[in-house]
Amino acid sequence: MSTKNEQEALQSIVQKAWKDPVFKQNLIANPKQTIESFLGRSMNIPEGKNIAVVDQSNPTTIFINIPAEPDMDDMELNEDQLDIVAGGQADPPPVILIISNSNGGLFGGN
Repeated sequence: MSTKNEQEALQSIVQKAWKDPVFKQNLIANPKQTIESFLGRSMNIPEGKNIAVVDQSNPTTIFINIPAEPDMDDMELNEDQLDIVAGGQADPPPVILIISNSNGGLFGGN
């Protein structure tokens, strides 16, 4: 499946979860089965990987997602990352945080 098709499928899943509370609960409780049922085909999940669906729709809560720490030994860098490394700022890797339901200044700045 192409990246565009994957994005479209994910968008459809999220939109259905917004409109259908039963679907949303099933998605949280059993994501793989619910997604496969919704798409009408099986998913290709790599061995040893899981899917976690977290409801982050509460507008009164700011959610922070803690991603896995990148494996710098097995990472191909893009141009921006190469610039950071060339500037001597390779460890730790940069963390990009986008806060979507805040008016800014979460940590005291703008």
